[in-house]
Amino acid sequence: MRIRSFIIAYALVLAILLFADRRHEPLSPNRYSHVVDLTGQPADTERNVPLHSAPTKPSRISEQSRTLIVAPDTLIPGTWTAGQIPAERLIAPLVVMDLAVSQASASQISLDDIAAWESQHGTIPQGAIVAIRHSVADHAAASALPPITADAAQFLMDARYTTGFAIETQPDFSSDRTLARQIALHGNYVVEGTTRLATLPATGSLIIVAPEKNKSTGRTPVRVLAMVK
Repeated sequence: MRIRSFIIAYALVLAILLFADRRHEPLSPNRYSHVVDLTGQPADTERNVPLHSAPTKPSRISEQSRTLIVAPDTLIPGTWTAGQIPAERLIAPLVVMDLAVSQASASQISLDDIAAWESQHGTIPQGAIVAIRHSVADHAAASALPPITADAAQFLMDARYTTGFAIETQPDFSSDRTLARQIALHGNYVVEGTTRLATLPATGSLIIVAPEKNKSTGRTPVRVLAMVK
């Protein structure tokens, strides 16, 4: 049943995308050139799938997936579980920010970092999901802290109406209760353990987050795809 539900949801997502494109402008077959699977699996290898040859039957979300969604209810019980997040909040423009981590100090995305990013790439689209990636050398030095400050996250959620964050690590959100509370009360979520962010451009991609449709609480395995121009 899970794989059938996922296939149906995946087909609906593609139908919604095509319908949205037709409403705003003639559909360009080259708008998105390929799909990158950001889901981390044990012994998984990097895959960039041309859009026209994307599989029609995506594989089942593995219970051993390293990619999990931290839904609002994980941070504040009684808010949305992963299966209750509205579908329109699971498809969004994707922006990618780089985080520098040193052995001496654990860095977090700050308000100044956001200002610098926007001065180079333009204003973050409203309703976007913000991905935060480390350099290869930084992964070993990554701390248990969330990779963004509470002030920076508050700005993104209030001023840019972000719907979520995608990160490569699995931080301890109990270390910053202010941040955790802000994320949950804004209906945002965090996708932990995403992979292949280094292959994505800073802007122009579309992200699709597909959690299993159930009422389970806590962290839940999730499938994450990026459609890249």
